[in-house]
Amino acid sequence: MSWTKWTRGPLAALAVCVLLPWGAAACTTGEAHGGTVSPSPVGKVLDDTDETGRHLREVPGKNAPEVGVEVTPDPAGGWDVRLTLRRFRWSAPGAEPAAVTGRGLAHLFVDGRRVARLRTATHHLAAGLPHGTHQVTARLYADDGTVWAVHGKPVQSTADITVSGAETGAGADTGAGARTGAGVDAGTGAGVETGAGADAAGGRAGAGYAVGE
Repeated sequence: MSWTKWTRGPLAALAVCVLLPWGAAACTTGEAHGGTVSPSPVGKVLDDTDETGRHLREVPGKNAPEVGVEVTPDPAGGWDVRLTLRRFRWSAPGAEPAAVTGRGLAHLFVDGRRVARLRTATHHLAAGLPHGTHQVTARLYADDGTVWAVHGKPVQSTADITVSGAETGAGADTGAGARTGAGVDAGTGAGVETGAGADAAGGRAGAGYAVGE
C-alpha cells in the first residue's frame, strides 16, 4: 500500500493515493459488453463481469499487465491523473477489436462512473467535484472490450481524493509529486475518448464527468 498526501493552501483539498492490488486479464474477439463472448487464444473469458457489464479475461499473474494511478491537484484547477504501466502498451485508435496480450486501453472512473477512455498515461479531471472523498480508478481493458484480470479481479488501481474546500483552482499549492506503482512503461500513442453527453450521476461526479458507452 502506498500513501501520498496532498494539501492545497486556501483550497484546503486533500488527496490520498492508495494503490490497490493488481488485477490482470485475458482475451477474446468481438465486443464483450454483456452478451456472449467468443473464445480467444489469450487467457480465459470468465462469466464474471465488471460493473459496466464487460467480461473479465483471466491471465496468469506472472505475465499480467499492471497499472498504478497518481492523482495530484492542478494549480490551475482540477486534478492531474497519471498512470504507470508494466507489461502493457497502448493500442492505436481504431485498432482491431481483438484481445492481444499486454495491449489495449484504460478506462478511468470517478466514484464508479466512467469519465474517459485513455490511450495515454495522463489525463486532466476538471474541477467541480463536491466536498468529500472520491475514488479515481484506472482499469485496463483489451481492445475487444474485455477486462484484463488476475485471480478473478480486474487489473486496476484506485486513488482516493478528498475535497474539503471550494475547488476554484486559482493559486492552488499542489506541493511535490509522487508516483505509485513500479516498472513504468508509458507506451506510445495518445488520445482521450470522452464520448458525448455528460451525466452527473446525482451530483456525485459533477458536470462533464461521464462518457457514453
